[in-house]
Amino acid sequence: MSRNYLHRLLSPLLLWRLRHVNDRVYLILVSVLVGALAGLAAVAIKTSVHEVQTLLYAWVPEQDRVFALFLYPIIGIALTVIFTRYVLGGTLSRGIGPIIYNIARQSSVVPRSKLYSQLITSFLTVSFGGSAGLEAPISVTGSALGSNLGRILRVGQRERRLLVGCGAAAGVAAIFNSPIAGVLFAVEVILSELSAPFFIPLLISSATATVVSKALYAGQPFVLITNSWPVQGIPFYLLLGLFTALLSVYMIRIYFWADKFFERWHGTFRKVVLGGFGLGIMVFFFPPLYGEGYNIVQLLLSGQPENLVDNSIFSVYRDENVWTLLAVAAASMLLKVFATCITVGAGGNGGMFGSSLFAGALMGFIAARIINLSGVYPVSEVHFIVLGMAGTLAGVIHAPLTAIFLIAEITGGYALFVPLMVVASSSYLITRYFEPYSVYTRKLVTRGVHMHADRDRGLLAQLDPLSLVQTDYVPVHPDSTLGELVTVFRHAHRNLFPVVDDDGQLLGIITLDTVRDALFDDEHYNTTRVRDLMTPPPAVVNPDDMMLDTLRCMEQLNVYALPVANAGRYVGFIRKSAILSSYRRQLLKETE
Repeated sequence: MSRNYLHRLLSPLLLWRLRHVNDRVYLILVSVLVGALAGLAAVAIKTSVHEVQTLLYAWVPEQDRVFALFLYPIIGIALTVIFTRYVLGGTLSRGIGPIIYNIARQSSVVPRSKLYSQLITSFLTVSFGGSAGLEAPISVTGSALGSNLGRILRVGQRERRLLVGCGAAAGVAAIFNSPIAGVLFAVEVILSELSAPFFIPLLISSATATVVSKALYAGQPFVLITNSWPVQGIPFYLLLGLFTALLSVYMIRIYFWADKFFERWHGTFRKVVLGGFGLGIMVFFFPPLYGEGYNIVQLLLSGQPENLVDNSIFSVYRDENVWTLLAVAAASMLLKVFATCITVGAGGNGGMFGSSLFAGALMGFIAARIINLSGVYPVSEVHFIVLGMAGTLAGVIHAPLTAIFLIAEITGGYALFVPLMVVASSSYLITRYFEPYSVYTRKLVTRGVHMHADRDRGLLAQLDPLSLVQTDYVPVHPDSTLGELVTVFRHAHRNLFPVVDDDGQLLGIITLDTVRDALFDDEHYNTTRVRDLMTPPPAVVNPDDMMLDTLRCMEQLNVYALPVANAGRYVGFIRKSAILSSYRRQLLKETE
């Protein structure tokens, strides 16, 4: 069904709405619809993945299960690649980063293909044991629902942006049954502002998705019962914050190193075979790396860490040596990011959200067990496990409030609110020192998209530099005479002239102020050349330069215009007044 057909079908309803329902109420009603649909999508994917994993696990005899766990991820990644190539045309755009780009540069228009592509590909990947989380695909699907419903129901650009955030919030809320964490995730990761008109639809959408999830899907993913925490444990919480920050930095850097590695590695099905084989080897030795890993987190929270070595070659040491258990836990923690990167790089789909929770839980367990073995001070392993999850999530996605409220909501651990604040905030601050950008935004920043740095930078990032380039400046040739230049001056309405050779290369500029004295020297009209009068431009702007940097350059050089060149070839001039006027229009559009 085409969008035009839908518009014609809905036109009477939309006209009735304009007459009888004000914009605020209408936006709330649409946010409820977005929340309900995103909640249904989250329940569908979580339920189907769980059922298929259970079926695949039970289908293989126990003695052959370790070999099945080796082969399943390869099958899942291969199916995902086949679907991507032959149904999606080879384009998938994984992760939260493309959604942030859609908001920053494409007026919050999310492609319709994301309504189904993320769900199907993540289902194929994770159902067969791909070592990645479902949170990012579900959030992307929710964002796509918000964007496309906004376009169909004819809401404005700013409202459409809000609905994208509503969809992302609803997705996270439905996965974890955590409405507040869903709202904070949308604010910290997807959007760049939180005002009262934004907050209410976000909260309503998130709450709607949570109601849908609770009605159709089994409750919390984790359970934690606690009612106190020791004040004497604060130094150890700070130490855990340091450890989770270092783990976060490690995961971010490995993720982007692997991303560049797979970009240079050509051959789609070669990636599937070799990447899937590598993932299978890791799962063979360390079965906790199979799938999302939330079952491992639940084992740790229920006091059964020794089950980490089940179905592995280390199972013979299950009850003999605690250091073997810690070594398996540490290896699984450090290898999780590699497993996720291989899953995604080889062609699968998933995100780092769930992997961060998995690695953080193992970090908390390892730290608590070592502290207890040292005899320095007895700490609760269960507390450290959930605190480790919060610290690592806060560092990896740069969203401390999301981490605090998510862990508090999904574990029922509101009694640990102060320790959660200590660990998450310290981890976030330390991680930001070493890695200023999150796992979602670092790649975007290299493309000049600054969504969350500050409001001005975000608005300037939405401007298209080439649309601001003015091409009505008259170019002059370096071999032209002064007399010919005077003729050009007489008919030009600009007082700035680029000097361009036969190949279109920018050689310099001429201004009326710099040649004013020469204009009255009639004797040299035929002997003086433009190349003798031109001066180097104070700076040259590239088409992919950031607008904020261009403005700063103009301020520092005290100039009103700069030439634009692409690989040395003259394109035109960009004026400070054009940038500021376009910025003002963008600001009005965002706030109207």
